[in-house]
Amino acid sequence: MRSPSPPGDGCVVGSADVDAPRQADDSRVALDRELLTGVVVLRWATWIWMAVVVAIDARNDRFAHLWAAVAMVALALAFTAWATVTLRADPRRLLTPLAVGTEVVIAGAIVFSDQWVYAQSHAQSFGSAWPLASILTVGIAYGVRIGAGAGLVMGVLHWLGDLAFLAGPWTAERTLSAWSTVVLYSLAGAVAGFAARRLREAESQISAARAREEVARTLHDGVLQTLAVVQRRSDDPELVGLAREQEHELREFLFGVDPAHPGLGPTLRAASARVERTHGLRTRVILADDPPVDERVARAIGGAVSEALTNAAKHGGAGTATVYVESEDDGGLFCSVKDDGRGFDAAATAEGVGLTRSIRGRIAELGGRVEVDGGPGHGAEVRLWVP
Repeated sequence: MRSPSPPGDGCVVGSADVDAPRQADDSRVALDRELLTGVVVLRWATWIWMAVVVAIDARNDRFAHLWAAVAMVALALAFTAWATVTLRADPRRLLTPLAVGTEVVIAGAIVFSDQWVYAQSHAQSFGSAWPLASILTVGIAYGVRIGAGAGLVMGVLHWLGDLAFLAGPWTAERTLSAWSTVVLYSLAGAVAGFAARRLREAESQISAARAREEVARTLHDGVLQTLAVVQRRSDDPELVGLAREQEHELREFLFGVDPAHPGLGPTLRAASARVERTHGLRTRVILADDPPVDERVARAIGGAVSEALTNAAKHGGAGTATVYVESEDDGGLFCSVKDDGRGFDAAATAEGVGLTRSIRGRIAELGGRVEVDGGPGHGAEVRLWVP
């Protein structure tokens, strides 16, 4: 974007640009901390139950290799304690390959040796659900596919341990149990990765919105108003055109439209900005609320408003116009486009193609209605109702 002022005058904007990546990084760290806090709580809860199971089974002399079970419980405790301390100091260290790999190795050893450490058949794994925390961490760190892959590997290790150390014939019931473990672990990793990705996307959008809002607050009372004054008071057409262009670019940055999910507010602002660029009509968009509407409704209302503003500039000679939107009690939507143009005599003026097709036609497709009101010398108002 070309700057309308010398580089030295842009220090405020530059400061906001510099702070934005830092703020986004801080938000990402805060989100990871929240996600990993839940995993740490799960580790402690499952480790406590693992210790209880080992203590009960050791008392009943059910272990063939008690020392191995105790050693793995101790390793799980050491990692859980380290993860708890590290979470407070720097949660990102818990997502490094070394940390994730260490936990996966401990968890893999627990699930693989479950049958080996016992001297007899048993219903409860001595590792409890502690290995599940490692799969969740992989999903959080590396996403859906690798999370699901880690769960698959963990389930297969559990299956191989049963094949290697479980006494007695391999029955259909044991096969079903092994498959159940594989599916559970794989789903856990995939869900953790999916949830973490969506939360990070949402946090990124929120951070971007906050950054835009901070820049908007900085610019609104300074740069944007200065550009507006230049357009009103300057007699230099080139300077006026440059000021108008810069103002529109700034507004598009501050109120940019997401092509995939535009929303009604950004769609109306973009429509008004296009008319301003083309016809020089000063517009103001006021939303009493920003009701959630689907993309089809937003496009239709945006197109109708764009046509109404164009008519105000081209045929009404308007200098300014206001777009007002509010939700109605019955769940519908009301939109008004009012200008300060010369108005018209409704009885003596036939409706043009733009009003009939571009405004009435669009709103009629939504099941709504349109009213046009205006008198000579009093401007015009186009009122839209959408159910």
